[in-house]
Amino acid sequence: MGSAAELAAAALVMLGFPALMLAALVPSVPAFAALAAVTYLADHYLHRKGSYLINRLSKVRAGLSIRFLIRQLLLVLLLARLSLSDDLLFYGAVACFIAFYGLQAPHGALVTLIRNRRRMPVATRNIDLKSRIRIPDAPPRGLLHRSAEKMLHLDLFAVAGILLSAELGSAGFGFLGIGLTVGGGTGYVLRLLPYVRGRRTPPRADVVLAAVDDWLAAYKPETVLYFSGSKDSAYQVNMWLETMEQLDTRPLIILRERVILNNLAPTTVPVICVPGGVHLMNLDLSTVRVALYAANVGKNIHLLRVPTMKHVFIGHGDSDKLASVNPYSKVYDEVWTAGRAGRDRYAIADVGVRDEDIVEVGRPQLAPIQSWQGVPEGPRGGATDERCPTVLYAPTWEGWDGNPGNTSIVLAGENIVKRLVTADPPVRVLYKPHPFTGTVSKDAKAAHQRITALVEKAAAERATDPRFVADKAAQAEAASDLARIEARIAELTGKGGARGDEAEATRDGIVDVHRHEEIARLRAEWNDAYWRSFPSYEHRVITGAEPRLYDCFNVSDAMVSDISSVVSDFIASGKPYAVTDSGELGAEEFKRQNTAVRAAVILSNSAAELGGLLDAVRDPSADPLADARKELKQYLLGPDEPKSIDQFNTAVADLALKAEARNVGQQSRLGAANADAAEAAELTNAVPGQRTASAGETDGVTAG
Repeated sequence: MGSAAELAAAALVMLGFPALMLAALVPSVPAFAALAAVTYLADHYLHRKGSYLINRLSKVRAGLSIRFLIRQLLLVLLLARLSLSDDLLFYGAVACFIAFYGLQAPHGALVTLIRNRRRMPVATRNIDLKSRIRIPDAPPRGLLHRSAEKMLHLDLFAVAGILLSAELGSAGFGFLGIGLTVGGGTGYVLRLLPYVRGRRTPPRADVVLAAVDDWLAAYKPETVLYFSGSKDSAYQVNMWLETMEQLDTRPLIILRERVILNNLAPTTVPVICVPGGVHLMNLDLSTVRVALYAANVGKNIHLLRVPTMKHVFIGHGDSDKLASVNPYSKVYDEVWTAGRAGRDRYAIADVGVRDEDIVEVGRPQLAPIQSWQGVPEGPRGGATDERCPTVLYAPTWEGWDGNPGNTSIVLAGENIVKRLVTADPPVRVLYKPHPFTGTVSKDAKAAHQRITALVEKAAAERATDPRFVADKAAQAEAASDLARIEARIAELTGKGGARGDEAEATRDGIVDVHRHEEIARLRAEWNDAYWRSFPSYEHRVITGAEPRLYDCFNVSDAMVSDISSVVSDFIASGKPYAVTDSGELGAEEFKRQNTAVRAAVILSNSAAELGGLLDAVRDPSADPLADARKELKQYLLGPDEPKSIDQFNTAVADLALKAEARNVGQQSRLGAANADAAEAAELTNAVPGQRTASAGETDGVTAG
């Protein structure tokens, strides 16, 4: 429903109009002016915040235009109650508001037309269309951004002038305001006109598509990453960007939704966003031999229909969730899994995916995860001989189906955190919830808030504990480094950053490779400085994109989580971990159903078993599950050698050869079929007893 401030602003808007009517009926010009100012400001605040409540007001027939119209009608009522209905100012106000609303139609039509004409049939990144077609600059942002609100707010001149005239008894202010409002509205409409014609409009769709095909013919992409999804699923394609950059073949990313393109992480790989299915089908992808799919969605069919390439499901995580063995996966030529576990998972599920179509390629994304070397010595603030061990609590979200086994946060989260923050010897707690936590379940949202409060309270208490001493100088130095790095990143991301609109971003959206590499280096430096900027014993709630989950893995000595790909990924570190049996299946059944927990400490909702995890962290030599984790790591994620990216590249190359062999074979069969058809036609038409003349022969034999 929005923040408390947004709710208050919406209440002021809704209550302000009845109050305005009372002020008009009284009548009171000062009261009307004050209340009008309140409704204007509250309305503007909601729009500036992009509040969800704006849409809710429209649903109850209190949309933007209606609100302004009602305020203007109430002003006319005020003039009538002031006995000014026979005054020229009264007629001027009525004529002004009618004319002003008459300007709304051409204004809205022009804005819509400009936006539609500048919406490209395909939007691109890292593709040189600028040398192939002319794409003009976007209109100034001020013309189109929140244009309806800006146009309607031009009535401020008339409203203010009329109120001044009514209070002072001088019509001059009113007519001046009326002139400014009508003139401003007319000027706004005229200012938009040049952008709907001539050289200020982008080329037609067929011209843009031809330019994209021309680029494709020159670039000759070989491997495509295809993705379709909602705004919240952008992470599923983002996790594959670095892998695509490391391919030995020429990569291309194809997206189907503009919202995904807008949320795509920076990459050097060429990107084409094709919202229209027909446009996608008409793209020249004849050189592509391998298509990779990160999600099972309906729009995949638009590329799956192409027989000249082989299609592979690579997914966006590897876990024991049902999504990892979706029956939809049998539409692909191959399914690539991290390790043997993925292959066995499909065999057990029996959903139609053949064993010979499964290829184990490891998880290239896990390369940044560092292996565990035990709890290192050397305090960074603290009175003990060893650094305070860090335990990461990274629960997954509640899911859509309300299954209590989806997440530990509701039934076990508080118990887990309470036991961790009161552990003796002490440990440091990092709490990093899933970004979707609380979006479906109110109970999950409330539990998240309570856990956050627990961690923050424990952090405040530890800050005053004499056993823990912070290195203020080191923290100050790290804070200085953070400020320097963030300033440089802001400077780099600001250059050539967000363009005026989609057309401009398509024209100019070619990444600067050197800048891209420097930003990547700076982000690594930022991560190091971030962890140095506070004591290594300080409890922390970590939300948002930075630091990343894998960065949290690397500074942690153990993790508590739920059944999700987070567990499978953490296993790459070799560190101890615990998984909560929130559905209360029992430890043995829980392990039977979920491969990734076979080397885990299994927690009940009371979290009473946490001691086993903490013992393994404090004394690695006495860790009973160390060997089991090594075996499970290889089973889930494959061998360490060759490197996963090398396995992935090999799989791409092998499948490309299969695609090429299929295409060559198809051409041979078509050639043979055409030859047989031609020979049959010749024999049918030939004079009996004679052979048919071949091309170029002039022996006089003709078909009778």
